[in-house]
Amino acid sequence: MAEIHSDLPHPAKDELRLESVLFALSDPARLDIVRQLADGPLEMARCHLMDPGIPKSTKSHLMKVLREAGVIRNLPQGRGRILSIRREDLDERFPGLLDAVLTAT
Repeated sequence: MAEIHSDLPHPAKDELRLESVLFALSDPARLDIVRQLADGPLEMARCHLMDPGIPKSTKSHLMKVLREAGVIRNLPQGRGRILSIRREDLDERFPGLLDAVLTAT
């Protein structure tokens, strides 16, 4: 399998911290992004926020918080970026957490 390269830093699986993951998932806009990614990877441009008036810079910041906490992976693909949940890493480090958060109402 080819090695994945990214120009953005992502924490290693053993560096994931529960408080950082919970903080990243505590914001409704960030949680909405993660829920959109639950069915599989999306192009960053196709991932939308509940409020279409939110500036692009704010959307980028939301993605940065999720990536730095280790919740999502943000990888280059052509001229765009692909976002995906780091489900395997999160499930190994914090069993059941992601499912509990995603199914909570």
